[in-house]
Amino acid sequence: MLNQYTRNFKVLVVGDILTGKQSFVKRYVNNIWHPLYKPTIGVDFALKTIQWAQNTTIRLQIWLIAGQERFSSMTRVYYKGADACVVLFDLERQTTLDGAIKWKKDLDSKYKLHSRKPVPCILVGNKSDLPDRPVDKEIIDKLCKEHSFLCWTEMSVKEDINVKKPMEYLVKHLMEDGKEGNKKLFILGNPGVFS
Repeated sequence: MLNQYTRNFKVLVVGDILTGKQSFVKRYVNNIWHPLYKPTIGVDFALKTIQWAQNTTIRLQIWLIAGQERFSSMTRVYYKGADACVVLFDLERQTTLDGAIKWKKDLDSKYKLHSRKPVPCILVGNKSDLPDRPVDKEIIDKLCKEHSFLCWTEMSVKEDINVKKPMEYLVKHLMEDGKEGNKKLFILGNPGVFS
């Protein structure tokens, strides 16, 4: 019989107001989309369990941080223990891309992994279904490289296009990077053993 492993990862979801963070989390976790959501105040939480391999389960503890929180001293508390981050922006609003860069800088300045490396982040442009796209892809490429994002992608939460892609990429990165030994590993059947 194979040992069963559970990997726990804390994933932050950040970005400016009205970029679709809450819609993204609800679509990703519960496959629900609704055109009207109440704005997040402070932080909201969700849990997604993924069967990674026959003997490996992954639990993503998703922390959705409200858009206005970047200006708060509380972000340091919210960032603590993070393993990865999704930084959202609205493909229709250049200012939200600028805001995404500020979020990344804020995270990098306030929290690092145990290895002293920055938290791995993926940049995600939401609302790819809309025709008006003033944000240029070449600019996004340049900013992504300049600010050390792992990569960037587009999605449409409304139309359910590429919604799973950012998290799948991050999980794959975390599982490959976990070989460094800086991630939490819990072996079922042997409670309390962490490496």
